Amino acid sequence: MSASKGPLTGVRIVELASIGPGPHAGMMLADLGADVVRVQRPGRDAPVPPAQLRGRRLVEANLKNPDDVAAVLALIDKADVLIEGFRPGVAERLGLGPEQTRARNPRLVYGRVTGWGQDGPRAAQAGHDINYIGLTGALHGIGRRGERPLPPINLLGDYGGGSVFLVLGVLAALYERERSGEGQIIDAAMVDGVLTLAHSIYAAHQAGAWSDERGTNLLDTGRAWYDTYRTADDRFMAVGAFEPQFYAELLRVLELDPETLPHQMDPSRQDLLRKTFTERFAARTQAEWAALFDGVDACVTPIRSFTDAYDDEHLTARGALVEIDGVRQPAPAPRFSRSVPPVPAPVPAAATPIGEIWA
Repeated sequence: MSASKGPLTGVRIVELASIGPGPHAGMMLADLGADVVRVQRPGRDAPVPPAQLRGRRLVEANLKNPDDVAAVLALIDKADVLIEGFRPGVAERLGLGPEQTRARNPRLVYGRVTGWGQDGPRAAQAGHDINYIGLTGALHGIGRRGERPLPPINLLGDYGGGSVFLVLGVLAALYERERSGEGQIIDAAMVDGVLTLAHSIYAAHQAGAWSDERGTNLLDTGRAWYDTYRTADDRFMAVGAFEPQFYAELLRVLELDPETLPHQMDPSRQDLLRKTFTERFAARTQAEWAALFDGVDACVTPIRSFTDAYDDEHLTARGALVEIDGVRQPAPAPRFSRSVPPVPAPVPAAATPIGEIWA
């Protein structure tokens, strides 16, 4: 850990074990060079992918045992940041809440990530990504016209609205601490984060430029030039030819005469345009279309499966996927010109005795 040259080198973080955005945030912070220590129950029982535990040390503690809690508090005394993903009030009941820890360590940045937030009528209620994005309107807007909403895996709530905003809060609080000398508490709620991610959609909706009827708007498959198309080999292409110059290139490669087609922006004739595109893309394989659009500014690319993405030429050239302990996984992001983080260490084979951390 001490050999890390990432931008967060020297920052000490305690992560109280949880699932979802908590360990993902811990991974990102460790990727950036922070010394992250994950406190988990004996046996590592949380269902977390091993790759998500990379780059940090593990210690074991029974948080219902007063002696173990005392040891964890002693560890937190030496930390810059604590992150946790419990429901509101749980950390306090364990004796590890912000008042208890920051009374001992006033410089501590205490990061909390939950779905609903630390207050509000749903704060204590259970939920998952699908529930959090459902309440914000985001899930309602994802899907085709006349069909039910389509959950976008758990990328939008757990990670986009959760862990990313927790990390943002941690970094901002550390920066502010340099001026004030004091830590503070971060309430990273997935509902808040998702709303922020959806700010442009809310703005368009308020302006009357975005309909509540999904599948009818500019970026939700309501336009034929922003959609996906099946190829002859039962694969798919992604088409995002929004701007006129990109749309013109799309038509050129598809060998379509714009004079015989509806206007690009005519909302009433998108079905005809989509039918035309569907027929054209179905005539060639994905590899053939990928070759035809290669180097062409039409915003058309192949849709890779997870298996295919491992060997994508662009991702390979950038080293966007790395192999750690025999497991291929995303490399740290973002990238830095000077304080370049090393390739993360694999998940430890065994826990470190808690007394040896920062001794």
